Amino acid sequence: MKELDKKDVIQHLETVATYLELQGSNPYRIAAYRKAAQGLEKDERSLQEIDDIGAIPGIGKGTKELIDSFLETGTSELLTTLQEEVPSGLIPLLKLPGLGGKRLALLYKELGVTDETSLQKSIETGELEQVKGMGKKSAQNILDAIKNQAERPERLPVSLMLSVSEEIETSLKKMEEIDQYSVAGSLRRLRETIKDIDYIIAATQKEAVRKKLIELPNTKEIIANGTTKVSITIAAEYDINVDFRIVDQAEFASTLHHFTGSKDHNVSMRQLAKDRGEKINEYGVEIEETGEILHFNSEVDFYQHFDLHFIPPEMRENTEELEVFQQSPDILTKDDILGDLHMHTTWSDGAHSAEEMVNYARQLGYTYITITDHSKFLQVANGLNEKRLRKQGEEIQRLNEKYDDIHIFRGVEMDILPNGELDFDDEFLAELDLVIAAIHSSFNQSETEIMKRMNAALDNPFVNIIAHPTGRIIGRREGYQVNVAELIQKAKATNTALELNANPQRFDLTTTWLQAAQVAGVPIAINTDAHNRESMHLMNYGIRRANRAFLKPDNIVNTWSKDRLLSFIQGNKGENEGE
Repeated sequence: MKELDKKDVIQHLETVATYLELQGSNPYRIAAYRKAAQGLEKDERSLQEIDDIGAIPGIGKGTKELIDSFLETGTSELLTTLQEEVPSGLIPLLKLPGLGGKRLALLYKELGVTDETSLQKSIETGELEQVKGMGKKSAQNILDAIKNQAERPERLPVSLMLSVSEEIETSLKKMEEIDQYSVAGSLRRLRETIKDIDYIIAATQKEAVRKKLIELPNTKEIIANGTTKVSITIAAEYDINVDFRIVDQAEFASTLHHFTGSKDHNVSMRQLAKDRGEKINEYGVEIEETGEILHFNSEVDFYQHFDLHFIPPEMRENTEELEVFQQSPDILTKDDILGDLHMHTTWSDGAHSAEEMVNYARQLGYTYITITDHSKFLQVANGLNEKRLRKQGEEIQRLNEKYDDIHIFRGVEMDILPNGELDFDDEFLAELDLVIAAIHSSFNQSETEIMKRMNAALDNPFVNIIAHPTGRIIGRREGYQVNVAELIQKAKATNTALELNANPQRFDLTTTWLQAAQVAGVPIAINTDAHNRESMHLMNYGIRRANRAFLKPDNIVNTWSKDRLLSFIQGNKGENEGE
């Protein structure tokens, strides 16, 4: 069982409250669990720092017993009982617009709605619109949402596919018969959306591997079941096809290259081989004159054979990478990143304390980090007002005095308000080391209104970075109507950095806009927006997305030394002189 954190406990309490609501339980009982979750959320300590969880305001004897059980076993008897009593088909319906737990409980009680099928039937018969608080328009909106949800997009968000691939690899790691494996295809290239998942497996015991692959968890259907290729459908949020190609170890590197793609990259590589009197196929490189097949120990060796440096998978899109990698290119590596400038702690909606985040950053070898909890406007995330931020500043000062191998900048992720104002005045912002500005509300405003908000932040002398500039969530939310070209030019004029948010749900900015920002001379900050320690590892995805855009390391602010970074963020964002 993974180590549980504060967010896990809060989620469990909220889940229990939701099930109780669906059951039609006593409102005061439901409120007790939500109150306990809120009390824990507002406590500024991490789970590991809380000595007596029952002493937290809002947590009573019953909720404490449930929390203790959850921490010991990873579940609770109450939730197990509720899951047996409440129809499981009601849970997915909570995602539909206008259907909260209370309303679903009413539909369950009055109409016998237990799943999507019975809900749709109640709409089509006209029963649902007769229920108090519903009506014809609400019924139609729900029906439209059901139909839209039923259609699987051709390509799925990279965050979903990464999650599924992690589960697959948990099983692959346990298969002793596998000599080597790697994900391939567009997922390996870290594209924003993915059609299906491909794996290349090297094994001598192919039959044993085949048998285990068709028994992977959550397998819904076996499409192909051969010695060299196994294809299955995994049941997840959507059905996902996964192809496994099983090859000899000698063929692994060539097969992996072939099935990583992209198609255009492979075409260019085949032309390069043809010019040398060779042919590339999925099993190796054939010398046309002799018919000899060359194999390679790794993709590094494969590319070296063609007088190229190793091309990272995310850069294989036929965007001049062959020309660039004829020389030793200046690409970003993990060692270049000296810090993370956007993260959250238990002071707002994070799972770990400031000190726990600092110590994890020290383990990662960072020179500096910035603690940037949410500002007061974002109450849903327990945002900090001036008083609490000053108190947090005292904690950060203590940590800076305690640890001499890392510097902690005192920052904030400040909301840009719907009316175009900022969440704090200049007098207070002057107290902070680094200010990130972000939009978290009123996404439906016009481009004029959104740009008014962006310009208010960019013009402010204390704002250093614009976070997740378009507000998109890949595959789920388009984001707000920001004129990114205008944003980039304004960022250049005001010496403000733009963020590359490394969370796969966002990858914001996109590759195209990152390239435009670099051309314009706008510095980029690669940040994880981490809400727990483990999420700091998302930096690896950020690095790969930066390379996909051919960003130069020197254009990325968190590759800069502490002194150079200070020269950028201090004062009125004066011209950065570099080193």
